[in-house]
Amino acid sequence: MREALHSLTSRGRGFLAGGITAVLCGMLLGERDLVRIGILVLMLPLGTMVWMARARHEISLVRTLSTTQVEVGQPVAVRLSLTNLGPRTQLLMVEEQLPYALGSRPRFVVDPMQTGESVTLDYTVRSDVRGGYPIGPLRFRVGDPFGMLELRRTFSAIDHLVVTPRVETLPAIPMIGAYAGTGDNKPRSFVGGNAADVTVREYRLGDDLRRVHWPSTAHSGDLMVRREEQPWQARCTLLIDNRSRAHRGRGASSSLEPAIRAGASIALHLAGQGYQVRLVSAAGEELGHGWHDGEVALNTRSLLASLAVLPGLDAESLATDWVDEAVTSTLFVAVLGAVDERDRPFFARIGRVGGSTYGLALDVARWAGAHDAPVPATGWLRSIGWKAAQLGPDTPLRQAWQELTR
Repeated sequence: MREALHSLTSRGRGFLAGGITAVLCGMLLGERDLVRIGILVLMLPLGTMVWMARARHEISLVRTLSTTQVEVGQPVAVRLSLTNLGPRTQLLMVEEQLPYALGSRPRFVVDPMQTGESVTLDYTVRSDVRGGYPIGPLRFRVGDPFGMLELRRTFSAIDHLVVTPRVETLPAIPMIGAYAGTGDNKPRSFVGGNAADVTVREYRLGDDLRRVHWPSTAHSGDLMVRREEQPWQARCTLLIDNRSRAHRGRGASSSLEPAIRAGASIALHLAGQGYQVRLVSAAGEELGHGWHDGEVALNTRSLLASLAVLPGLDAESLATDWVDEAVTSTLFVAVLGAVDERDRPFFARIGRVGGSTYGLALDVARWAGAHDAPVPATGWLRSIGWKAAQLGPDTPLRQAWQELTR
């Protein structure tokens, strides 16, 4: 009853106030007819409150998304399936809660449903901004036939949609990187040779005898076993400088957004070329938990999901504790904003010990809202042995990517 009292509409409050006023005035003036009229007026909202308080609304919800991860600008179809598990419902006004970036909140009017009846509602969402967004919760309002009160109910179920950066198809360019073996032993880097050189090794106590490679055993005179669990893998570390101070502009017009789009395109391209990609941000954490191996589709899905929620970082310097031998001995690609004197020792170190280093430097001064003019790091990176290219607001990513090998 307390909830029903708070759910009174303007009409219901008006009837309630009018009935009380009529009763009081009738009692003060001694007009019994006025008291009777006031009681009749009061009975309508009060009776409706009792009826609505005793009514049960047992409705189940199943929300289905056509996909849980989509690229910026692509539509996602959402289907709501409502099933009435209780007695016959009244007219329902349904509203889905959505973030502003996904568009306006969809609203529906659902006719009264009998017990066991189901209704399907469809709508579409679309976002032009990357990120992770909640879908829901769903709220519905139910009112009485006289419009005296309106009860609100909210489902707890929430689904999540990941909107990934838009990626571009990049052309294949000659990139030189080391290969690393993986398996139950510590990873090692191999600069030369081919896969046949590491497919067998000497027998160790505990090895499965079914893995004995008899031709190699006969040739060497020692018992040799296959190393099927240690295939050769091309590896690449992709660093994206997401520090706020390294970029210019705000929101969607910030230079950070094209940097993330470039990183997503590069990661997708390298994964398609057979590389295991290790994605690292300016904070040093490994986005997506280290090397991404397995099927390309699975790799890129987790990589793009990590980039979809990558924020601008309020930090002065790049973290360096993640750098190890597995990073410096393989292919290293960096997408950079403004680089100053505090950052140069780190990149010089990577250039000295790295296997192959490539840098895509953004000309951040040309982005909207830039009031200073930092010098692009392209020339300096080349002077310390990096292969570098410059990316501006009007420079196609494909063109900058191809310039990395010139």
